[in-house]
Order: sequence, then structure tokens, then C-alpha cells
Amino acid sequence: MIHLELFWSFFQIGLFSIGGGYAAMPLIQHQVVELHPWLTLEQFSDIITISQMTPGPIAINSATFVGLQLGGLPGALVATAGCVLPSCIIVLTLAYVYYRYRGLSMVQGVLAGLRPAVVAMIASASVTLVNLSFFGADALPAGLADVDLIAVLLFAAALFVLRRWKKDPILVMAGAGAAGLVLYTLL
Repeated sequence: MIHLELFWSFFQIGLFSIGGGYAAMPLIQHQVVELHPWLTLEQFSDIITISQMTPGPIAINSATFVGLQLGGLPGALVATAGCVLPSCIIVLTLAYVYYRYRGLSMVQGVLAGLRPAVVAMIASASVTLVNLSFFGADALPAGLADVDLIAVLLFAAALFVLRRWKKDPILVMAGAGAAGLVLYTLL
């Protein structure tokens, strides 16, 4: 039964995650944390972190990790297939439609209308991850006493390095991980 639930949940994620992996994060969170309490919010955050560090799309990596955790290797295969299948169908259909009707203003209008919604989905996922990193919870706490100052410092340093010097994100992640290991161990 879990395999069918995994397939259906990740099929829905694959079907509605317009805009890529970052836009899929709120959908994945809703399915695996809220709708089906398969993971805690902390486990979800860990899986998103691991999914970003491993090669491949975040949604597919997340499906594989969640499926493996819940249903072993068959669960990983079923969840991954559920996540990929809608994309294959949609891309093939859209490629045909776009190739055939790309000059129509209606097609351009639909694409222009989808862009702000995708940005909103990415921003929503970002706010959730920032809250979890800084406060250890999905929502803002009542006071600032619960702020994880090390996390805020690492975030600010990583953001500064990424924006100012345009460094390789993998190196920034490795540096932040090393700095986090040192700071959290010492303090």
C-alpha cells in the first residue's frame, strides 16, 4: 500500500511542480510532512539539503530518498517513477504544442503569466527553509531569543560570498559545512 501512496504523492508533485525543483519544495513538504506524516520537518530539511548536494534534480532526488526511507529500494523506484512520469508526458506534449503554436500571442501570454507564480513558489520554499534554519521551526517565533546566531552568520557569509565574488556554490556549501562543524562543535 505504501508503494501506491508513494507513487501517487510523487506523481502529483511531478505533475504540479512547474518551475523546477525549488518550486516543488512546498509541494513535497505538503505531501511528505503535512498530508502524510512520513517525515518530520527536520527530516524534510535534511532530505532537501542532501538532494541539493547530490547530482540531479531536487524533486527526483527527494523522491528517491523518501521512497528509500519508507519502502526500501522498491519504494525509491516507485516514488522516482511517479515523480518523473508526469514530466515526461507534459514535456512531450508541450514540445509538440510549442513547436506548432509558438508564434501565437496566447502561448506567450500563458508563459508570461506563469513566471510570477513560479517565483512565488520559490520564495515560499525559501521562507520555510530560512525559518527552519534560523528558528528551528516552520513559523516565526514570538521573540528573537530563539534565533540561531551561527546559522544567521553562516547564511550571511555564504550569501555575501555568492553575490559579491560569484564563487562556486559547491565550494560555498563545503565551506559553510566545515565552518558549521567547527562553530557548532566549539560553541
